[in-house]
Amino acid sequence: MRARVRQFFDARGVLEVDTPVLSTAAPTDPHIHSLVTRVTGESGPRFLHTSPEFPMKRLLAAGVGDCWQLARVFRDGERGRLHNPEFDLLEWYRLGCDDGRLMDEVAALVEAVVGPERSVPPLLRLSYRDAFLEQVGVDPLAADAAALRAAGRAAGVEPPCGLDPGDRDGWLDHLLATRVVPSLPAGRLVFIHHWPAAQAALARLEPDDPRVARRFELYWDGLELANGYHELADAAEQRRRFEADGERRRRDGAAAVPADERLLAALDAGLPDCAGVALGFDRLVLRAAGADALEAVLSFPLERA
Repeated sequence: MRARVRQFFDARGVLEVDTPVLSTAAPTDPHIHSLVTRVTGESGPRFLHTSPEFPMKRLLAAGVGDCWQLARVFRDGERGRLHNPEFDLLEWYRLGCDDGRLMDEVAALVEAVVGPERSVPPLLRLSYRDAFLEQVGVDPLAADAAALRAAGRAAGVEPPCGLDPGDRDGWLDHLLATRVVPSLPAGRLVFIHHWPAAQAALARLEPDDPRVARRFELYWDGLELANGYHELADAAEQRRRFEADGERRRRDGAAAVPADERLLAALDAGLPDCAGVALGFDRLVLRAAGADALEAVLSFPLERA
């Protein structure tokens, strides 16, 4: 399957790149936690990367062009049937491309890589708003936290321990995980696209409707495989989002992390118009193998490492 990935990108003229595993910065996303280490003779901590996204964007700003990488990445606090703290992430960026066309390419890659192993299910595209209206009965672009809580209660969804009743984003995440994703049709590849602006992460907003972001996720039988964006290129807006993430981390009691100033400098210098996506390669192998747990497709999960 790794060879098929390389063949896929070679045929399209996309350059394979390699970026550092250790960084002086870390993702500010409050839901992602880095593993931390130190290097003898160097001041301050170093963070094992959770994704090659930031250095790859620096390469894009430097003019490298379309690029891809199959990277070993690390995330703390992720262990379970579908999680391992060390895993492989396939990430790529396409210049002059938007999220819609990148979804087409993601589907083509899945077919090219998995197709020889097993039949790939048909594709369905579903907007985040339509998915919520159908499964939760509430408009996620308009509902406040109280309306989301009420919709959750009506659907029999209990709030997780520690979720603030006024945390709108927390309720969106919880309802997505407990109601929307489990209700996605079986036997389909499903793209959920056009996420609420508050869930934009590193995606740009829709010019015609700033309530939504040009973000998508791919699911196969309820398993998230990929997360993609029409990439945000505004350094000032990215800094604002980093700061908002930092405030959310403080409220949640999570460790503070340094934002990536080199990424912000690259955005300020000029990131070309592009779309990018990260795809969990181990999970793709899991689906190709018809397995139901990552340990079935990992030679050395955490317990045996």
